Amino acid sequence: MIVSGAGLVPLFVSVPILGLLGLGFMFSSSYRRERLLTFVNSGSSGDLSLGYHIRQIQIALGTGGIFGVGFGQSRQKFQYLPEVAADSIFAIIGEEFGFIGTSIFVILFSTLVYKGYSIAKNTKDIYSRLLAVGVTAWIAGQFFVNIAAMTRLIPLTGVPLPLVSYGGSSLVFSLMGLGLLANISSRGRV
Repeated sequence: MIVSGAGLVPLFVSVPILGLLGLGFMFSSSYRRERLLTFVNSGSSGDLSLGYHIRQIQIALGTGGIFGVGFGQSRQKFQYLPEVAADSIFAIIGEEFGFIGTSIFVILFSTLVYKGYSIAKNTKDIYSRLLAVGVTAWIAGQFFVNIAAMTRLIPLTGVPLPLVSYGGSSLVFSLMGLGLLANISSRGRV
């Protein structure tokens, strides 16, 4: 909305309304309600099966420490952590490469996002600008949701890490988005 020239007032009005609608949507299904309640109360119940996935993610990230256990030396990927190659790949990166490795990974991805927004800023065509901002926001949002779920800032969602997680459709569409950004960047220099 900001890139298209709209004011901030509709944004500030719509965000609380959309937040309430999202909360209502979460409580409309027993599966989503249980997932949210498990996220909020993961350590309070005696049932160890509740919150198993997030507990294994925390073990993996904690085991990595500062420098990690080494490339290919993760123990959590052997039948402990569900969805190792897809949703939970960041936990394995954290275990194998530690805090330093995950920091470098986040910096590299942030550089990609910055480059996407700078492509949008430098283009003169409004359609190309909106397309570049949309593609960049989509990839950045998917990255943020995955990392936030892995670090327990939000409930687990099943959103893959763009360009890293195993899965053909996510990789194909991410690469298509990056191809659009490359095309917009090359047309902006002509």
